[in-house]
Amino acid sequence: MNLPRLVLSGTHSGVGKTTLTLALALAFQARGLKTAVFKCGPDYLDPGWHRLATGRPCHNLDGWLMGRESVRATFLWGAEGADVAIIEGAMGLFDGAGPREESGSTAEIAKWLEAPVVVTADAAGQGRTLAAVAQGMARFDPAVRVAGVVANRVGSLSHRELLTQSLTEPPLLGALPKVGVPQLPARHLGLRTAADTPANREQLAALARLAEDGLDVERLLGLAQSAPPLDPPPELFHKPGSTQEKIILQHSGEPRCRIGVAWDEAFHFYYEHNLRLLEEAGAELVRFSPVAGDPLPNVNGVILGGGYPELYGPALAANRPLWQALAQLAAEGGPVYGECGGLMALSQAILTAEGQRFPMAGLLPGTARMETQRQALGYVAVETTQPTVLGPSGLRFRGHQFRYSRLEDAQGGAYQLTTKRTGAASLEGYQQGNVLGSYVHAHWASCPQAPQGLVNLAAAHKSRCGSGRK
Repeated sequence: MNLPRLVLSGTHSGVGKTTLTLALALAFQARGLKTAVFKCGPDYLDPGWHRLATGRPCHNLDGWLMGRESVRATFLWGAEGADVAIIEGAMGLFDGAGPREESGSTAEIAKWLEAPVVVTADAAGQGRTLAAVAQGMARFDPAVRVAGVVANRVGSLSHRELLTQSLTEPPLLGALPKVGVPQLPARHLGLRTAADTPANREQLAALARLAEDGLDVERLLGLAQSAPPLDPPPELFHKPGSTQEKIILQHSGEPRCRIGVAWDEAFHFYYEHNLRLLEEAGAELVRFSPVAGDPLPNVNGVILGGGYPELYGPALAANRPLWQALAQLAAEGGPVYGECGGLMALSQAILTAEGQRFPMAGLLPGTARMETQRQALGYVAVETTQPTVLGPSGLRFRGHQFRYSRLEDAQGGAYQLTTKRTGAASLEGYQQGNVLGSYVHAHWASCPQAPQGLVNLAAAHKSRCGSGRK
């Protein structure tokens, strides 16, 4: 595939990578180019803004969670039909899963995709020193092609000119001002969800103007076009009419089952990859909104993803018919699976940091207590210690935790967790009957048997009970 592509990385977190990514994507689209955007790392919030800007799903690319072939296959599949692709990095260019390895880093993704890299840097209070930083990054790993720099928080036209003359190799390809840049709204887990509102659309319009004023769009596009052709790996996902070998697809015809996916302001942290694997295993995915008071749709299983259930406690507590229907579904043998915010909703109650208590589904033990300090952050490896709704004991997969809550008065045991950074082991995973919850955001590229197991259980429910709850 001869697809122009560009990695937008940074010197560290918070330097404006998302702002630059959105601005450049909008600039490319203004030139009539269909633009696909990807996000390095286990991030759920930036991809929502990317989707709002481009109208296309944004796919995560993470070397530690997914592995090389899955990253390459996901990239090629997600970029199908696009004229150019932008890959937004995570943290700093070389930051990853450990201090002496590149696994999980943006640099690793740039290598695997053979893509040139543009580094975003905070230029406030810097002049020629920024050239030294850029040259150091370009030489740190010769296999990573650092081909340009965009300076953020530039104070004036004379500051920009000073940087332009200082940075020659790699060159300066853009400068964003210190003042007048739209600030994307944020909260404790990162950016706020990118709802399609007039205010957010105005933010994007301002970023589009920023790109035309501050970026050398033509040179950035030329850099993307300099990426070499990319040999496709074995196909990961089925595409209509494809004749390549299928790795995952094991069914044909009508869906084997229907799985409800909670999707609203409280539950929206999902990897596109995981949803695709569920569909390829034979599930029809049906979205519904617990916050809006939706009843349980006609389904054979349910997934509640992560998000912000603590912010919607009154609405969720009031939706008793949904929680009762979930209990009935599980009792009938249908799978109910929750991750992080989904686990919180399946517990007995959510206790906010202000002391408010909201009763939840009550399908799992414990109370989810919100704290003011972060409770967990980082990669984890999981091995199931018993049969679960994902399949037999001994399944191994990888995931990530990022949370401000903890589950009180509950003892996990369905999962054996090992943290990537320290190697510390602990028991987690909370299961009662056909209800399973965990704080781990699993990425099923590391274990495609897991979504297959979930679909198998939902299909068995369909065989026993028909098409699902009416």
